[in-house]
Amino acid sequence: MRAAVAALLLATACAAPPPGALVPVTVPLRNPTAPIASQADATLARLQGDWVVVQGAGMTSGTRIAVDGGALRMAEVTLPLADSGRGRLTLGDQAVWVHWIDIDDRTAALGAPDGSRVWIMDRTGNPGERLRAAREILDWYGYDLKRMEGP
Repeated sequence: MRAAVAALLLATACAAPPPGALVPVTVPLRNPTAPIASQADATLARLQGDWVVVQGAGMTSGTRIAVDGGALRMAEVTLPLADSGRGRLTLGDQAVWVHWIDIDDRTAALGAPDGSRVWIMDRTGNPGERLRAAREILDWYGYDLKRMEGP
């Protein structure tokens, strides 16, 4: 009897989902076994103002972002943005960490620790040598840089 139940469970587990069923196919952008941290002195105040996404995955390159108070605006979309402390933010209902921001607040590398999105943004859209620094940090934290779009 147990063998029959096990065989039935195995057969139904391997069956294709019914037509129209939603099946998650998202592959995380980050290796979950890599070390990860946020920049402890990165605050919401340091992110205030206008930005351009230079490279990203889950965030389109060229997107203009405005951080104003407790909100992040992209085109017609406005999401609540809250500072959780120590470089950790909540964007809508998602955790987003500031992995790196340069000392003059010109370029920042952010990502969701669950690997659902990652991006590098710059005040002018032209980070110069800071792009390399941001990519090195993201690579260290296990993000798949080959999946990021942008120059």
